[in-house]
This record gives sequence, structure tokens and C-alpha cells, in this order.
Amino acid sequence: MEITAKDLSTLLKGRIEGNPDVIVRRPAPIEDATEGCVSFISNPKYEGFAYSTKASVLIVSNELEIRNGIKSTLIRVDDPYSSFSEILGKFNGAASMPTGIEQPVYIDPTATIGRDVYIGAFSYIGPGVTVGDQAKIFPMCYVGAESSVGAGSVLYPSVTVYPGCAIGHRCVVHAGVVIGSDGFGFAPQKDGTLSKVPQIGNVVIEDDVEIGANTAIDRASMGSTIIKRGVKIDNLVQIAHNVEIGEGSAIAAQAGISGSVQIGKHSMIGGQAGFVGHITLADGTKVNAQSGVTKSVKESGKSLMGSPAVDLKKYYHTIALMYRLPEVMERLEALEKALKEKQ
Repeated sequence: MEITAKDLSTLLKGRIEGNPDVIVRRPAPIEDATEGCVSFISNPKYEGFAYSTKASVLIVSNELEIRNGIKSTLIRVDDPYSSFSEILGKFNGAASMPTGIEQPVYIDPTATIGRDVYIGAFSYIGPGVTVGDQAKIFPMCYVGAESSVGAGSVLYPSVTVYPGCAIGHRCVVHAGVVIGSDGFGFAPQKDGTLSKVPQIGNVVIEDDVEIGANTAIDRASMGSTIIKRGVKIDNLVQIAHNVEIGEGSAIAAQAGISGSVQIGKHSMIGGQAGFVGHITLADGTKVNAQSGVTKSVKESGKSLMGSPAVDLKKYYHTIALMYRLPEVMERLEALEKALKEKQ
């Protein structure tokens, strides 16, 4: 793909400083960029790279003050990070995605397949499945009976969608994801054994969701496990039965969310965070990495850390006190020694 700085500026609604006709062929990190590359500066501390980079075009903030001696053409925008993300999307979209139905595949005669889809070799499309227009299902995927894959969604290799689950429009599901496996439901018996509780619900994934590789999302015991619109989930995340993840939330790798947890919209969950079951988090909750959340959060916008998780400011205060314990112990021992000597 080739595009001029002028056309990039039009796409980003930016303002050009420099040669508008310079050609861009690919995006690149600013420190590695060469001629024909576009890069960006969103943090002023990286301004020094602006004078050494070989990038043909730099996306910078309207407020960034640049000294003389810069060789790159500048495109000034309000938010360089978001603008560069838009450029990455454009270049990614320019890369050709496969189309057509490869062989061998199995597509049940009762399945409904939309226009311009791709279904890779060794995939299975079960009875009553609906695959929307321009959906991409890569090789070795399983889509169980009565499930649906929305228009423009992408299932990368070896994704498993259990029967009755629904994936919305423009979703991205990375390799190895399992959607709709049984929830972890077992009833203790008098003889000490565990009897499996049938899991008869499903998983509903709304539009514009992205799910990282090898994540597992369990079907509900009854009803639905629900991933709301725009949620972004990292690799290796476990989401249990009847969980509801609010719109626009983000969950980092190796987080584990127990059954029936409800997470409010625009929440952020750090890596390896864990949640006990049947709690509710208010909108905008932020849970830092490796925290263990044991209680509901009723106030929106709270930040939590620690295990059990507490308010972030309280956590930092507690940690500061903990690091002072050796000093406190020395002082206490000195006082005890002084008291004994006076006796």
C-alpha cells in the first residue's frame, strides 16, 4: 500500500508541515523507521527521536513544539496515539483477507452462509448455524449447531464455538478460543462425590468485541454469559458461567472471573486479577494486576489493588507502612532495651 502525506492528513483531519507529496508505504516504530515509513510521537519525552528518525512522516500533537532540523514531514493532530491507531487499521485493512470456501470443510445443509465469506479447510459448520456477510472463519474452527457468527467477524484458527452461542458483528476471536464450554458447576453429594450440574445456557458476545488467544468463556448454567459491545479481552483469560462484562471494558491476560460476576461498563481489569463469584463492580472500576476482588464495588470509578483488593490509596499507604516495619522494630527493640536497663 502507498499513500501520500496529504492523503494521510485528510484521513486524520490533521495539519501538514513539510512535503505533502512524500510517499508512505508502511508504519514503523520511530526508532526503527526508514524512508517510506510513518511513525508517531504521543509522549513528549520521545521528542528526541524526531531529529534522528528516518521516517518520511511523523504524526505529532498540535501542542508539540519542534525545534529546527527535523527532516520528516509532520502531520499535527489532537491525539497522535489514536490517529496512528487509525493508520494501522488502514494498512491492516489493505492486506488481503482470504475469501471463498476451501476444501475439505463440512457445512450442514441447514446452515445459512452470507456473501463474501471465507471458511478455511477442515472447519465444521453445524446445523442451523448462521454466518454473516464477509465473516472469516479460518481453518480448523468448530461452530456448533444453532450458533451464529455476525457480519464482518473473524474467527482465527482452531476457535471452538459450542452449540447455541452467538457472536456479534465485527468481532475478532483469536486462535484457540473456546466459547460456550460448560460452566464449573458441581453439587457435593453426601458420599463426598461431586455431581455435575447440567449447563444449559449459552454465551452471547455483542458487536465489536475482541477476544485474545486461548481464552475460555463458559456457557451459563441457565440464561446467558454476556460480553457486551466493545469489550476487549486479552489472551488466556477465564470467564465463568453467567458472568456479564459491561460495554467497553478491557481485561488483561490471565485474569480469572468466577461465576455470576457482573462488571460495569468501561472497567479495566489488570493481568492475573481474580474475582470471587456473585459480586458486582460499578461502572469504570479499575482493578490492578494480581489483585483479588472479594467484595462488590458500589462506587463508580474506584481503583483497587491487593489481595484482598482495597482502595488503591489505602493499599499504597499500607505498603508504605509495611516497608517501615524493620525501622519500627528497631526502635521498639531499642525502647525495650532502655526500659530493661532502667529497671
